[in-house]
Amino acid sequence: MSLTTNPSPRPAGTPTAASRSAVEPPRRRSARRAWRTRATPFVFLLPVIVLFVGFKVYPVFYALALSFTQNVGGVTEFVGGANYGRLLDDPLFWTALRNTVEILVIQVPLMLGLAIVLAVALNSKLLKWRAFFRVAYFVPIVMGLVAYGILFSALLNYQNGFINYLLTSVGLPRIPWLTDPFWAKASIIMAMTWHYTGQNAVMYLAQLQSIPGELYEAAQMDGANRRRQFWHITLPGLRPALLLTVVLSTIGTLQLFDEPYVLTGGGPDNATLTIGMYLYNSAFKNFDFGYASAIGYVLAFIVTAVSVIQTLVLRRRAQ
Repeated sequence: MSLTTNPSPRPAGTPTAASRSAVEPPRRRSARRAWRTRATPFVFLLPVIVLFVGFKVYPVFYALALSFTQNVGGVTEFVGGANYGRLLDDPLFWTALRNTVEILVIQVPLMLGLAIVLAVALNSKLLKWRAFFRVAYFVPIVMGLVAYGILFSALLNYQNGFINYLLTSVGLPRIPWLTDPFWAKASIIMAMTWHYTGQNAVMYLAQLQSIPGELYEAAQMDGANRRRQFWHITLPGLRPALLLTVVLSTIGTLQLFDEPYVLTGGGPDNATLTIGMYLYNSAFKNFDFGYASAIGYVLAFIVTAVSVIQTLVLRRRAQ
């Protein structure tokens, strides 16, 4: 005789698992659906966020902590602000800062001035083959920094360089481009100007094409010549692009590293040593990572301060 137990009957009105979703309040379903919709973009962005935090955010804070330490006998010790105080008494740091500022003061105005002239010429309807010249002047920016540095080191070679070959062919003496302090800085300025002028000219050209042609027609009817049109129409119309290029060029020059590293190695006699090169030498040649981190944060502070001042000054002049 077998005994069987029958399951107790389900009370009337109790929802089954299949019918629970059907009796779920509409407000709760809509809230859950809205949460899933909002969460979906973050799921796709999660790999990028992880990489950004791991390779951008974490190194920034780690370098900040590292700037307060020093490696003593293979042991990392906390030294407080000693690395920042050391910067104030480091003559090599001030030499690097002076070299960087000298290159900045000469190279950026020269490059942007040439870019404005090129943009105005490329925007002229009288110029034939405009598309070809636009591409030709933009091509240098496509070349890698190290590649064009090697190119200029070959062009400026004292014995076999093409520039000195041209000079000697017309009876002029050779110039020690890369071995004389003055000419070494001039070589870096020349290389940077060649590389970045076309890029800024394209930015100015895009801004020029947004200036209404009616302004020039009205100025001609009022008797304004080309020079007055340039000063009173072209330059004011270029102000947004000028603000952008001045700030970006200043930031790039303050972080200058590739050109002196490839062309001169910071020499001769530290004449082309920049802050970026000094940071590199401190970290990867002297293995003084705490001091190098302090240099990096001081450089970041200088870049931020100069950029903010430039932005405020140019905006006030524009108003």
